[in-house]
Amino acid sequence: MTTATDIVPPTTPAPRASKSRKRNRETRSALWLILPTIVLLAIVIGYPIVTAIIQSFQKDPGLDAATGLFVTGGFAGVANYAHWLFQQCMSSTGQTIACPPGNLGAGFWNAAGVTFFFTVVTVILETVIGTWFAIIMNRTFRGRGLVRAAILVPWAIPTAVTAKLWYFIFAFAGIANALFHTSILWTSDEWASRFAIIIADTWKTTPFMALLILAGLQLIPEEVYEAARMDGASTFRTFTTITLPLVKPALMVAILFRILDALRMYDLPAILTGGGGGNGNATTTLSILVIKQVRSGYNSASALSTITFIIIFLVAFIFVRVLGTNVVRTQEAQQKGAK
Repeated sequence: MTTATDIVPPTTPAPRASKSRKRNRETRSALWLILPTIVLLAIVIGYPIVTAIIQSFQKDPGLDAATGLFVTGGFAGVANYAHWLFQQCMSSTGQTIACPPGNLGAGFWNAAGVTFFFTVVTVILETVIGTWFAIIMNRTFRGRGLVRAAILVPWAIPTAVTAKLWYFIFAFAGIANALFHTSILWTSDEWASRFAIIIADTWKTTPFMALLILAGLQLIPEEVYEAARMDGASTFRTFTTITLPLVKPALMVAILFRILDALRMYDLPAILTGGGGGNGNATTTLSILVIKQVRSGYNSASALSTITFIIIFLVAFIFVRVLGTNVVRTQEAQQKGAK
């Protein structure tokens, strides 16, 4: 006869506390693994950004307009930002006036317009030509490896070398004028210098776009194209209804990378035209303007670099939001199609 004390209670499943402890251990291990990277990024990226923002609110050292004595600076508030955004300068009496044409502050909006002009034109050309190159490299034919290597050569050349190469091509007695029997001042005329930079940058960076787009093309199953051919779809219709939608995620990533890179353009126009051309600032980008201002005042240059950083960040943020939406919708469409 069994009693109540002889009855053994049923065993319960493993407590949730053990799973929670295991998850906490994994979290701590992950944090310790990524801690060196976080510290390195904080030193290399975080510290310079914070320092530049702090310095952007300080006055540049120099002669005081009222007393004529040398001052070490001090708190400037938003004066440095007004100098660039609203083209405000200080007169000899200490009053706020509009920046004269020769002042760098008067060239901010021109540099911003030149930067966005280069970005829009070069990215469009590189996307179109890069997609064409990627489709060619994705085909199967004899000598495909040689064609791929030849297309990627311009991207492998350093930008400084590329700029010097095109500098000799666009010289007054260079290959371009000799080939087309023209007398164009490619590095001095306002619009000719701009188109010279666009041509050089497109030649240099189109292989990068082609490489990223090629990676997206190689993920498309061949069976999809076979089904399209069996249905009698034309080449153009196959491209617009199959290739373009399926390669869109990789294409958007490539465009994003190029936009961010083009907004920071410095070395190519600086070497090819010296940031001049035409009226002296026809090819001056925001990055070139920052370097010019560093020689005059570091704190004012910090404000300009902060503005440039914010512009690039906003462009990237807006594009990533659009990119994320497009990618999700593309994946959902593909899943619905598969069902």
